[in-house]
Amino acid sequence: MSAPTPAHDLRTPRPEQSRRALFAGSVGNFIEWYEFGVYGYFATVIAARFFTPEGGSEAEALVRTYASFALAFFFRPVGAAVFGRLGDRIGRRPVLILVIALMTGATTLIGVLPTYDTVGALAPWLLTLLRVVQGLSAGGEFGGAVSVMTEFAPPGRRGLYGSWQSFTVALGLLAGAGAAALLATLLTEAQLGDWGWRLPFLLTLPLGLGALWLRLRLEETPDFERATATATDTATESPPAREVARAVAVGAGRIMGWAAAGYTFLVVLPSYLQSTLHASFQQALLATVLANLGFAATIVPAGWFSDRVGRRPVMLAGAVLVVLLAVPLLNLLQDAGTSNAVKGAAVFGAGAVVGLMAGPGPAMLAELFPTSARYTGLGLAYSLSNAVFSGCAGLIITETVKRTGNVDIPAYYAATVCAVSVLALAASPKGVTGKAG
Repeated sequence: MSAPTPAHDLRTPRPEQSRRALFAGSVGNFIEWYEFGVYGYFATVIAARFFTPEGGSEAEALVRTYASFALAFFFRPVGAAVFGRLGDRIGRRPVLILVIALMTGATTLIGVLPTYDTVGALAPWLLTLLRVVQGLSAGGEFGGAVSVMTEFAPPGRRGLYGSWQSFTVALGLLAGAGAAALLATLLTEAQLGDWGWRLPFLLTLPLGLGALWLRLRLEETPDFERATATATDTATESPPAREVARAVAVGAGRIMGWAAAGYTFLVVLPSYLQSTLHASFQQALLATVLANLGFAATIVPAGWFSDRVGRRPVMLAGAVLVVLLAVPLLNLLQDAGTSNAVKGAAVFGAGAVVGLMAGPGPAMLAELFPTSARYTGLGLAYSLSNAVFSGCAGLIITETVKRTGNVDIPAYYAATVCAVSVLALAASPKGVTGKAG
């Protein structure tokens, strides 16, 4: 198959179009990861309210909570395939409107669910059902959002514009941590467990309505309009399925380290610190806030830098650093003699290293696919990687620590997956567009 010149490079969008696309594309990611952060930060509370029948242990409840967490991730590829196909056929805009509506509705409903004490075994099933809807909608979010951001990006700035997807992930996780920390400060432990945990989920409703308004004002991308305007244009031809599948595998392999390290350091950390290192809820949240601040600090600079030196060198640097530093960083947190300042610097640094992978990641994935398969390909690569290496992170780490008693498991997990990602990034197979990714 001959390699067409990507339509993305043939036009310069108007500045107001690019800005609007940046906001409309990134706002859904903010809400999605705000909710996933809140769920992770309140995992111990949710476990007690939904997964602990009389006589059940706290450890078993936490494992079940993370199993529900993982299940939602495994529905992401389904959502990526369904919504991605729609997005490549009817356009990015209508599908992004649909997925933000689904995401907002499901998250808001979690805030009003009855608990195990009220409806018994029905409670965890209802929660899991809503998590499935969230997984489906989240699967359709990434591919469309990154397509919009990169297709509206000015030439030579795809890395910078795509990095905002990851940056709003950091903002969402920080907002979730901030909401949890504020409630933990203002409410007693009993109030937090009784009704306070519901408030962050209910806050999604006004956030989602604002996101919906932004997306209703969004224009369709010039790339998609061009690809569908002329049936004889080579950019409109659907590439062979095997080429798309190969590019999806390449993309998933390159970001698996980002997925594993990101969830280990940014989401699973609070429950690990509480259940394994016996930190208080406030201490765990503070550590998570610092990690997410480090994450946010490097994302956009990493995306900008990748426009100048390439995506893979920047992402390789991040993955190699996780391999080298994961165990020493975790050992600093475990050492009672380590000062709080050093521990804070350690978690900040852990987040910053993940940001090196997350900044260039969206643009790298976008460049693997042509317009006619970009929404689907982006979504599948991202959701498959996250389903296995993010969604299962809490379950794998919690269960393995429980069975082995080895408190270094989170570091081993992140370092091992990043080592495989290093190999995928070091290789240079071409994507569906014919360009080296």
